[in-house]
Amino acid sequence: RAVGAPPAASAMAEAGAAGDPGAGTAAAQEDAEIAAVIGATVPTGFEQTAAEEVQEKLGSASRISRDRGKIYFEIPAGSLPQVHRLRSVDNLFVVVQEFKDYQFKENKEDALKDLEDLVKKLPWTNPLKVWELNNSLKKKKTKRKKHNLQSPANKEKLNDGEEGGADQKDTYDQEDCAQNIEGVEPTDSQDTEKPQEVASQNRGEEEEDNEQLDVEDEVQASSGSGTKAGDGQTGEGEAKVLKFRVTCNRAGDKHSFTSNEAARDFGGAVQEHFQWKADMTNFDVEVLLNIHNNEVVVGIALTEESLHRRNITHFGPTTLRSTLAYGMLRLCDPQPTDIIIDPMCGTGAIPIEGAAEWPGCYHIAGDNNPQAVKRAANNICSLLRKNESKDSSAALGVPLDIIQWDICSLPLRTGSVDIVVTDMPFGKRIGSKKKNWDLYPACLMEMGRICTPGTGRAVLLTQDKKCFAKALSRVGHIWRRAQTVWVNVGGLHAAVYLLRRTWERAEERRSW
Repeated sequence: RAVGAPPAASAMAEAGAAGDPGAGTAAAQEDAEIAAVIGATVPTGFEQTAAEEVQEKLGSASRISRDRGKIYFEIPAGSLPQVHRLRSVDNLFVVVQEFKDYQFKENKEDALKDLEDLVKKLPWTNPLKVWELNNSLKKKKTKRKKHNLQSPANKEKLNDGEEGGADQKDTYDQEDCAQNIEGVEPTDSQDTEKPQEVASQNRGEEEEDNEQLDVEDEVQASSGSGTKAGDGQTGEGEAKVLKFRVTCNRAGDKHSFTSNEAARDFGGAVQEHFQWKADMTNFDVEVLLNIHNNEVVVGIALTEESLHRRNITHFGPTTLRSTLAYGMLRLCDPQPTDIIIDPMCGTGAIPIEGAAEWPGCYHIAGDNNPQAVKRAANNICSLLRKNESKDSSAALGVPLDIIQWDICSLPLRTGSVDIVVTDMPFGKRIGSKKKNWDLYPACLMEMGRICTPGTGRAVLLTQDKKCFAKALSRVGHIWRRAQTVWVNVGGLHAAVYLLRRTWERAEERRSW
């Protein structure tokens, strides 16, 4: 067995060395049938939506974690490709073991020693096989991308939606695509996760910290001498030493240690157990230690970057996550032939997600800002290119149009739209709280005019809840609130409102 190789890797190597050509295939088939418990992080508030999607597409029941923003479900490892195609999940990991009522010692040293000792007791073998199977899927995907992308610039960036150089990657010279905008910073604002914070917030009822520990030096010290494990050779070839890092996410105010300390000591034990090498940036394996009060989950990450980056290459100041856009669209239950509009589309996250997942509907995106319209057009072009690379024999197109318009005077006929889904200005990066007091009632009136009486619905996201409640009370004759979903948008406490159109006739506005 190669020192430093995971159990799965060495098992397959031994099978190949046995001289049985079918042994590797049989081992791969066996791995694909392993039952894997998958954990998924989802937009906070949309856990039930994600669970419904998993049931619908994978036939698996999900358990929603007490720690908000996570669900768990069991699948055969061979279903991993379908798991990566889920639209409502941000990040995926395979669960090594879960402890629903872990008893932490009160003394810091004892509590950390228990975490160290836990590493040897955990059932690592099958989760590592799932991780390895997941890696083989990623390699295949990368090969396909290399084959499809011709230019040297594209070869440098294989991941769709990677931040650096995204604008250069999807620039077109064609007339029908928007010109590339200089200086567009790919910064998710309202939807972006906050940078991971150091565990220094001991004030308040509950301390939360989510940080990645630079274990490189500290692990070396905690595990005795600097290990050179895995630098050796097996037979004719040199074994690759796996590099790893431990990420600890901790929430709760009754722990005697910080997540920094937990990751350091747990990471030291992982290194000693597997003889892996600690590396914070260029790692092969990311071990996750999630602690939420007395609930402890140990896992291995299956995604390198969040799946919510799948559609957007040209970012604006308030780019919405694709996963949150999916949750909002699913909330209004789109039916074939429905006309769905996003009147304040920004970079187009909602209509692009809608066109990709509900191609039987017709989607219209609009914004009053010409820069936003250009960015959205570029993102639509990126989606078209992605579709062409999947099926090079034909340009499939998408059922989506984009137009520049005024939200308070939409060029659409009265009662012609089935669904309105939009991310309304929070009044922080775009607009202002003061302007929202006039804008929100005018928006709701105009949305009510274009929506079909009786069957029309709207799903609206806003953080300016006080202003929205006041505006809704003014248009209560045409909109009824059916559901509210509380969400965390980049650290802001926001709400998604599902509204249903009454049968009441909306006021006709002046002709345009």
